[in-house]
Amino acid sequence: MMFLPWMVTLGLTVLLAIAITNHRRFPRLHPVAAEDAPLSTLPKVSVLIPARNEAAHIGDALEDLTQQAFPGLEILVLDDHSEDATAEIVCAFMRRAPEVRLLCGKALPAGWTGKNWACAQLAAAATGDILLFADADVRWRPGALRSVLHAMEMLDADLLTVWPTQITVTWMERLTVPLMAMAVMAYLPIWLAHTFYHPLAAAANGQCMAFRRSAYEVIGGHAAVRAAIVEDVRLAQKIKEAGLHLRMADGSGLVICRMYRGAREALDGYTKNIFAGHGNRLSLLALSTLFHWSLFLAPWLWLGLGRSWPLPGWPLWPLALGFAGVAVRAITAHATRQRVGDAVLLPVSVLIFTWIAGRALWQQLRYGGVRWKGRLIRER
Repeated sequence: MMFLPWMVTLGLTVLLAIAITNHRRFPRLHPVAAEDAPLSTLPKVSVLIPARNEAAHIGDALEDLTQQAFPGLEILVLDDHSEDATAEIVCAFMRRAPEVRLLCGKALPAGWTGKNWACAQLAAAATGDILLFADADVRWRPGALRSVLHAMEMLDADLLTVWPTQITVTWMERLTVPLMAMAVMAYLPIWLAHTFYHPLAAAANGQCMAFRRSAYEVIGGHAAVRAAIVEDVRLAQKIKEAGLHLRMADGSGLVICRMYRGAREALDGYTKNIFAGHGNRLSLLALSTLFHWSLFLAPWLWLGLGRSWPLPGWPLWPLALGFAGVAVRAITAHATRQRVGDAVLLPVSVLIFTWIAGRALWQQLRYGGVRWKGRLIRER
């Protein structure tokens, strides 16, 4: 029992060091002046958007993209058997924006997840030198696309994954969504992600991934990760395995997204990803849960139990550890334009993700996979 405070102290010290370093050094998108990226030098870009029941979002995304004032821009949307007005909205844009084109998704083959199959079809139809895969709910501020390409060039990226600035509204969104940025900003040093060619030092965000076409083809595209639920991370790992350059950048308010709307979407979305994000291994998910309880809950439990818990240093040591955990969350929130004050609720977020892990495990046991957008997804 005596070693636990020291282990927690060491863990939080490491996370604080990574968070502070990443806050200073993490690449960020910046507005790019026309003279810094002349239109004549820009590559041909295909923006590829898989869309299943995205009528609420696809119009705004296309409005943003068609206003980017970009030559040779190709915007392909694949309607993945939507049951709403997704296709009709895209068709309306096609009549006034020749760069927009609608593809009708083919039947889902065995062994593929829906998103991976949609992205593979989009890539096969694209003609650009840069293949930029984007979710339908991503919004693009003026000049954002030019900024992505400029960052790609400056960072010498074969794959540039952009972490959009996340918009959170409801309390469940605020308590869950920012932890995605925390996991990157506090757990993975940016220098390691960019310079160490091991697949474990890879992360990516499928909301915005820009590939050089040659790199995408070398790794086998989405066919190489056809059954993956967290295909973004798997593609980033493939890039590293091939000796190519993975680069990451923060959207910095130019690329933004409200990825979930309300408690149900947030819970379902993270339930879909959490088990796959731990390699579909119960042991890793259990260790991760224990790790987060130890670092972000145990200090407050120790503080509350007081002298009845036979550990030295009460109350200053547990209080310092509790605030250190909050500081990790606050630093990453500031770095990614989230609400810094929500950091004090980190213990609540940890409990919510414990519940999400339990939901994911129950769905795996009950259905043999996880449910998402009316489909049962099994990763093989």
